[in-house]
Amino acid sequence: MTDRRGTPDVRTSTCEAPVVAGGAWRADFAQRLDHLRPVPRTLVHRAAMAEVFLTDTAPIGEDHFLVAAQWPRDHALYYPDPLGRTDPLLIAETLRQSLVYLSHEYYDVPLGYRFVAYDMDFEITDPAPLRVRGVPHSVVLDVRCVRVGHRPPRRHGLRLEAELTVDGKVCGRTGIRFIALDERTYQVLRSRSTPYASPVSLTSDAVRTGPGEAEWETVPPTGTGRLRAKDCVLERSAAGEWRMRIDTDHAILFDHPTDHLPMMASLEGFRQLGHLLVNGGSSDAAAYSLVSCTTDCRLFVELDAPVSLVVRDDRHDAGTRRLTVDAVQCGKVVTTADLVWAETG
Repeated sequence: MTDRRGTPDVRTSTCEAPVVAGGAWRADFAQRLDHLRPVPRTLVHRAAMAEVFLTDTAPIGEDHFLVAAQWPRDHALYYPDPLGRTDPLLIAETLRQSLVYLSHEYYDVPLGYRFVAYDMDFEITDPAPLRVRGVPHSVVLDVRCVRVGHRPPRRHGLRLEAELTVDGKVCGRTGIRFIALDERTYQVLRSRSTPYASPVSLTSDAVRTGPGEAEWETVPPTGTGRLRAKDCVLERSAAGEWRMRIDTDHAILFDHPTDHLPMMASLEGFRQLGHLLVNGGSSDAAAYSLVSCTTDCRLFVELDAPVSLVVRDDRHDAGTRRLTVDAVQCGKVVTTADLVWAETG
């Protein structure tokens, strides 16, 4: 068998990567990866070429791949923190692009299939390599895939676990579980997995109109750790409640049309609320930085109904702050995130 580029398909090959002490074989494979140009944007489900971070992949064993990426040193949304370290949500977006690319290139998932995530997590184990320097980082994900709920041809399911290496140094781990569905199967799942009966995709102004809207105000970007007001996805009420500000015209969070709130937009909401709570609304001298996130996606998040963010647990440990936040829509918990923030010192 061959993949779509005509190279040997290692899933059915008896060849194994050379066994060298200390994992030197993996470093050798990583050095061969190309960081010169992005992969085709259609293969990572991005409309804008500027938002494609993957540059190359290399199969190195059965269900085992190296994925190369180049992160922007500056970005309108994912920019370095006050200490000059890479935005941690770039890890999540790189993994998301990896699962889509590997699915199309190596697991026979047709273009046009719908991808649905069940859960996602990442953890930064060493923040030092993430500091932005004079040249772009060489980013490599060491990815292992496991088929979960895999029933082709209509349904393809995978779990990805990846080790993050930046400039040759291991600095984190990440994982995601998802399914890819044909349009018919997706619509069946869509009708069964919504907070209410009839999912409807409306315009970006739909969730900001109606009675009582004057009671809500957008949080200033400095309070959420953002530079631009348009990037703030958090609103608060006079009663001290929080909810998502959904703007389907946002060029990054809504890179292409969708019928529900993307996972990366939900992550941005969790991150912004966490920053506000643990850093007291400061962006210039943040005392805590996000080092871990685990997200459980239970239902589709619709675009035409308010999404409340409810802090269910807030714990102070030695040098860390741990938050559990629920996204609630129509009285149902649609997504939950466990966030860990560590003292920057």
